[in-house]
Amino acid sequence: MTKTDLIARIAASAELTNQQATSALDAALDAIVEAVAAGDRVAVAGFGTFEARQRNARTGRNPQTGEAMEIAASTAPAFKPASAFKKAVNG
Repeated sequence: MTKTDLIARIAASAELTNQQATSALDAALDAIVEAVAAGDRVAVAGFGTFEARQRNARTGRNPQTGEAMEIAASTAPAFKPASAFKKAVNG
């Protein structure tokens, strides 16, 4: 499913125009991105939790040369699905 498909589904389900559905989806996604970037968790009941996770620095290997190299610490976005979402996916 693409963003366009998702917008069409939202518009049909909520009886909105495609433009209104696009605005609503973009606003929701922007709010999630801004909150996670600020270090907050975003929990959507029945769907899941978005958060930023810290990755420690570590030693890795260059796959071409096999040479050891340092991989810097970083922060990565993460999503943990709610149990209701997991059940829906697993049947």
